[in-house]
Amino acid sequence: MTILLSMAAFALAASISPGPVNLVALSAGARYGLRASLRHVTGATLGFTLLLLAIGLGLQRLLSQWPLLEALIRWSGVAFLLYMAYGLARDDGRLNGGSAQQAPSLFGGALMQWLNPKAWLASLAGMGAYAAGGELGLIGQFAALYFVICFLSIASWAYAGALMGQYLQAPRRMRLFNRGLALLLVASAAYLLAA
Repeated sequence: MTILLSMAAFALAASISPGPVNLVALSAGARYGLRASLRHVTGATLGFTLLLLAIGLGLQRLLSQWPLLEALIRWSGVAFLLYMAYGLARDDGRLNGGSAQQAPSLFGGALMQWLNPKAWLASLAGMGAYAAGGELGLIGQFAALYFVICFLSIASWAYAGALMGQYLQAPRRMRLFNRGLALLLVASAAYLLAA
């Protein structure tokens, strides 16, 4: 039981902490409400869980043999963060029609995880700590536990956004909120470039 608690604590710390996926969930919740944001939440959770399983089943060996692939993933992640930041920054703040920001999608949430360096680091660190031996039982337990915790964590950000949405009904407030989130995404991208 101790290893499951340790796995759960790791999953919670990695999933609930601020990051690009959670910032997008917060913005989507504020703009579209919780129900519509659950597409992003579900896609991000599925995408992360598939990434975690791939790492556990040997993808990290491929990355260590091909450093260029790791660099490509990193640069793609930075480009995607900047693209998301641009979309948030140019959003007009109107809640009905004419918005530059698209409604959250299942595929977009999953793609965001695969291009999210934080997700790669969490997957590599988690599988390295809990299933480095490649034991299928541990990989499966960790992935199942992480799936639940990841979904609830990202959903909590979407829920917080939905609660904030009632205060962001004025286009000016929504623009300021989205531009603040865009700056945070740019800061995340800058951090990744400096690391």
